[in-house]
Amino acid sequence: MVKPIVKDIFFLAQKSEPATKKDLWIGQDLEDTLAANRERCVGMAANMIGIKKNIIIVNMGVADVVMFNPVIIKKDTPYETEEGCLSLEGVRPTMRFQNIEVEYYDKNWKKQRQKLSGWTAQICQHEIDHLEGKII
Repeated sequence: MVKPIVKDIFFLAQKSEPATKKDLWIGQDLEDTLAANRERCVGMAANMIGIKKNIIIVNMGVADVVMFNPVIIKKDTPYETEEGCLSLEGVRPTMRFQNIEVEYYDKNWKKQRQKLSGWTAQICQHEIDHLEGKII
């Protein structure tokens, strides 16, 4: 189901809670909402649709990948950049890493590990920041 985008800074600044198998339905809402905002958005965190759970979706070019309880386990090559956000007005400076490795559970609740680089790594880092309540 397509959900409205949350713009409440107080809500977005709160840390999300771990997801469980009972939260798998949220992945579909993220897929639907990202698809509805495709022309201006490449990733989302569950708090952006009003749910404080550790769930994100990242556009990886040919497919959107939903990640439950994502954790960055490796990162290298820091760089400075600017980012915008569907939940916030304007752009803000931030530090990102060119290469990351992330662990997460997929939609079948199977543990995955994936290496990401460049733009896809940046999207993933932005969405994981959302889960921590970081406003970027």
